[in-house]
Amino acid sequence: MNVGVLVSGRGSNLQALLDRLQGGDCQVVAVGSNKAEAPALRRAREADVPVRVFPHADYADRASHDLAMADWLQARGAEIIVLAGYMALLDSVFIGRFPDRIVNVHPSLLPAFPGVRAIEQAVEYGVKVFGVTVHLVDEGVDTGAILAQRAIELGTMSDPAEVHQHLQRIEHELLPEVVLRMARGEVRRDPDNPRRLLVG
Repeated sequence: MNVGVLVSGRGSNLQALLDRLQGGDCQVVAVGSNKAEAPALRRAREADVPVRVFPHADYADRASHDLAMADWLQARGAEIIVLAGYMALLDSVFIGRFPDRIVNVHPSLLPAFPGVRAIEQAVEYGVKVFGVTVHLVDEGVDTGAILAQRAIELGTMSDPAEVHQHLQRIEHELLPEVVLRMARGEVRRDPDNPRRLLVG
């Protein structure tokens, strides 16, 4: 199963995917970004994975931008799309190209604290149990069907950067696990409840 990855930043989750997937039956075949300076692109190039940058300024609107990305990813043979720190919403046309095959990782136990600054929101709220969610992407903000979650109790920890470090370790384990399960066909819609996913 071929995986396409979209990135905007450092790419630590991309690296986790490369470390876990490359050389097997499921592998990363393309990495796209909306940021030419994203360090994640260097990680992809070092792994000999084709990269392409799609600056938003080069396109008339989000729809044409996302259509170009979808065309390129499909041309590279990508079947599953992973958002690994991709900091932009996707257009409905893009989502329609990869139904139930776009995966995002989010640093909270959704539905709590969706959107940006999730860790900061959780710290400000005073939570003691933090976590990570891997979910399908739909047209909302972190509203897609949940594929997997993992929690960690951090007591009185109140530094968002320190919390982030703990959560990234979970992300780096959980995200590749879910992608591999999708590639094996272990994720499917419940025929009795199409809004629900069956995993395993």
